[in-house]
Amino acid sequence: MAISEPRWVEELPRLYAHLWACLTQGVNAHHAAARHPTLATVSANGMPQARTVVLREADKQAATLATYTDIHSDKIAALRANPVAALHVWDAEQMLQCRIEANVTILNGDEVSERWQRIPEHARTAYSRGPAPGEPIADSLDYTKTPAESAFAVLWLDIQAIEALHLGHHHRRAVFKRADNWAGQWLVP
Repeated sequence: MAISEPRWVEELPRLYAHLWACLTQGVNAHHAAARHPTLATVSANGMPQARTVVLREADKQAATLATYTDIHSDKIAALRANPVAALHVWDAEQMLQCRIEANVTILNGDEVSERWQRIPEHARTAYSRGPAPGEPIADSLDYTKTPAESAFAVLWLDIQAIEALHLGHHHRRAVFKRADNWAGQWLVP
């Protein structure tokens, strides 16, 4: 009996469309695998830094993604020094890994005010004045977070490459690059 592979993994255009469908679902569905990707940057001292973020926007036409952060977080300093990042999504159900390379622009202030207005009141404490994220404290709850629009930032990811690895019966790997208008290229898995 032959094991059936999903059709979206058989051709480059279908695979590319499927990757974007997954990313878009990550924005819209709280339990989607792409909802909480891992964002990797390089710290000022050259060390890789990875953390989970929430995917907030996905635009296939522009090949952009967005996530939100506190302007005082370590990733802001890392991105100011080196404005590139990688995003990683693992979808265990589909056995699909997606790795994204992007140039990152930090948006803050008036240019993100409209997005700030859409954040529920209870969620705004993630962007606050007071002690910065990662700052040492004496006790685990020894902090106060006061929401501050000035602390709200959007990381705008201008995708340069998307790589997919499907671990089905036949492993398949492909890369799609902005430089070749997302044509795609199969790779050895």
